[in-house]
Amino acid sequence: MNNAIHSFSRLFKRPKEQPQTYKQKIHDVIHYDGVKRRVLVTQKALPYPAGELVISRVDLNGLITFANESFVYLSGYSLAELIGKPHYVVRHPDMPKMVFKSMWATIQAGKKWRGYIKNLCKDGTHYWVYATVIPNYRGGKVVSYTSVRRQASAAKISQMEADYQVMREKEARQ
Repeated sequence: MNNAIHSFSRLFKRPKEQPQTYKQKIHDVIHYDGVKRRVLVTQKALPYPAGELVISRVDLNGLITFANESFVYLSGYSLAELIGKPHYVVRHPDMPKMVFKSMWATIQAGKKWRGYIKNLCKDGTHYWVYATVIPNYRGGKVVSYTSVRRQASAAKISQMEADYQVMREKEARQ
């Protein structure tokens, strides 16, 4: 284990399961590929460890091919549970569909995308990130996408919660 990962795992431990004091709700989510899944949502925010980067790579179909230790710890999934799964396994149901539609259109056009994302952890908690997603090229062709996420500021999270609420309401009317 390299020093950066070792120090991260010593500094950040996911809280042991405690009796739930947060409101829980089960959501039925249908993803762009037609996959339906039920997810637990607690609305409890998981603190993002300052200075850490969450990094993952997906293939052209959005299946996770790499996840760094920070992503594994924050998501609450094991590395084995993440590799080969669609990246939307961490998509929070509060995220408007149009955010991901915009992201995919941008990166499939070979451009860099940046935005704020609310990710859902395996245990129903969540964490916010500021994400940068870039296409990876080999031989002049896009072969995968890499996402580097960093801590989002409290002010931006508040702004994005309001903006995303408006977007979700708009999507509901369509």
